[in-house]
Amino acid sequence: MNNQQNNKNKQDISKKSRRKKEIMSWVWAIIAVLIIRQFFIQAFVIPSESMKPTLKIHDRLLANKIIYKIRQPHRWEVIIFKYPEDPKKYFVKRLVGLPGETVEIKNGHVYINGVCMQYPDYIKTPLYYYNDEDGDFGVNGETKIPEGAFYTLGDNSINSKDSRYWGFVPEKNLVGKALFIYWPPWRMGTIR
Repeated sequence: MNNQQNNKNKQDISKKSRRKKEIMSWVWAIIAVLIIRQFFIQAFVIPSESMKPTLKIHDRLLANKIIYKIRQPHRWEVIIFKYPEDPKKYFVKRLVGLPGETVEIKNGHVYINGVCMQYPDYIKTPLYYYNDEDGDFGVNGETKIPEGAFYTLGDNSINSKDSRYWGFVPEKNLVGKALFIYWPPWRMGTIR
């Protein structure tokens, strides 16, 4: 009987030990996910057609949240930022103008510091239109981008409210660089 009791006690301790290890594994996994989401990578869902054809409605993407703590954003990158007029909302647009530059939209093209910009091959050359009643930043002559701010445009200019309409994105509002579409599977790939 003493042996049976010893075996039972060992089994109980072993079960408790396994349960404790399992719980601790889950706790550490949750902590790791929270840390990764807070500082490194975050998922976003595209709610509109403003970045079509690069990004489509319901695309799910991952963003690198640490990159702009290491280096400055580059022209033509697709960035995620807090909307300047309502920082609770996230926007996804293409970065076109950098701090200190002048920007102008003329005849459907982007001019930076008076030079008509040539788009990289991976961007289907958009024509940037605007509605005179709404847009005023860079559409009625050159506009200087303040230091510590950026100028963004949607790839689908007809359906995009962007820097032409509400102005500049402060550097403090940058969240990260769009990296990868992970859903739907047939659209999976890097974002350029």
